[in-house]
Amino acid sequence: MIVTLLFLAFIAMMLAGVPIGAALGLAGATAIALANGDSQWFGLLAVPQNFYAGLGKYPLLAIPMFVLVGSIFDRSGVALRLVNFAVAIVGRGPGMLPLVAIAVAMFLGGISGSGPACAAAVGGVMIAAMHRAGYPAAFSASVVGAAAATDILIPPSVAFIIYSVLVPGASVPALFAAGMVPGLLAGLALIVPAVWLSRRHKMGALEASMPRPPFWASFWQAIWGLAAPVLILGGMRAGWFTPTEAAVVAVFYGLFIGMVVYRTISVRDLFPILRESGELSAVILLVVSLASIFAYSLSTLGVIDPLTNAIVNSGLGEYGILALLILMLITVGMFLDGISIFLIFVPLLLPIAQFYQWDLVWFGVILTLKVALGQFTPPLAVNLMVSCRIANVRMEETVRWVAWMLAAMFLVLVAVIAFPELALWLPRKLGY
Repeated sequence: MIVTLLFLAFIAMMLAGVPIGAALGLAGATAIALANGDSQWFGLLAVPQNFYAGLGKYPLLAIPMFVLVGSIFDRSGVALRLVNFAVAIVGRGPGMLPLVAIAVAMFLGGISGSGPACAAAVGGVMIAAMHRAGYPAAFSASVVGAAAATDILIPPSVAFIIYSVLVPGASVPALFAAGMVPGLLAGLALIVPAVWLSRRHKMGALEASMPRPPFWASFWQAIWGLAAPVLILGGMRAGWFTPTEAAVVAVFYGLFIGMVVYRTISVRDLFPILRESGELSAVILLVVSLASIFAYSLSTLGVIDPLTNAIVNSGLGEYGILALLILMLITVGMFLDGISIFLIFVPLLLPIAQFYQWDLVWFGVILTLKVALGQFTPPLAVNLMVSCRIANVRMEETVRWVAWMLAAMFLVLVAVIAFPELALWLPRKLGY
């Protein structure tokens, strides 16, 4: 009865508009109090302990830093220079601007690791450029929202950091390496429908007449931004710094680019940048802390073992259960953000992965791919919300375009499930 009340209270608060973190924490605390009926106050001492335990983990230090990196690179003008360089490479023509938007979003994923931050940075440049070239606003918003979803796969990734905290058997470097190939495949998969739809519906008619930036001039302007992922990922691979230290290095590198090289960031701009990233980081980390109370209540009430036994003995088989998990998480991803999904479901799904002896790094990539799909699946799609706000369109208008891109990325998910080496080859090669 207490377990049922736990989930009913959580769902009811969600439907009532209570923030996800508060709903998780309140439902978990209520369940803990009811489970310790004889000594409620003694039982409730577990609430502050688990609140702190959920936050006091070293890898989580990287999250505020990577959020700050996203804000800095958003304001530094790196995205605009990368767009000009990409256009200089691929040229002008129908479908080329959507291709550039996806390519630049993938590249920025190697800097910030945040989908909404990337959608804001790329959308601020590309949606206006695509509008001038004759692309419908809803299509432009769909392309940018879908492209930004690759950011949680291409390292560095906030989602992988959260997963590594929840699953001790999966290290951050191994997850970063495992996400590289699926992330690139996801980006390439999105390019196909974006270019095909542009040409089929004769969008971007004005694009061919727009000037093509000179190659070398745009290259020299973009070289500082191009060097950022090399510094971050190369430094981690060379052992110069850990992922958490890499985030700090990226912050100072971004400030150097914005304040010294491009001079697009002044001292006066630092306060709004720090405030914006501080607020977003606080929201993420508060949800992490409150979700740990919910997870503790699940383990205390003994929910996980019976649920695992019920699923593995359902008669569906290994691949049937995997298909069920995909359907469930994609459906949940329409309504919850990726971090919340990880915090709620990873403690429940981990025993299933261990029962079938699935590789925990591969399983993390699979879960992250599902979350990436949810980031641009209406009705609650965080990336699509950002791009639709920039394009000034309603999310319903994007459905006819975004459905094709969802199908393309879903095929990548199926491929990684069918061929686990797509995720596991690179970390094995790098010695993780």
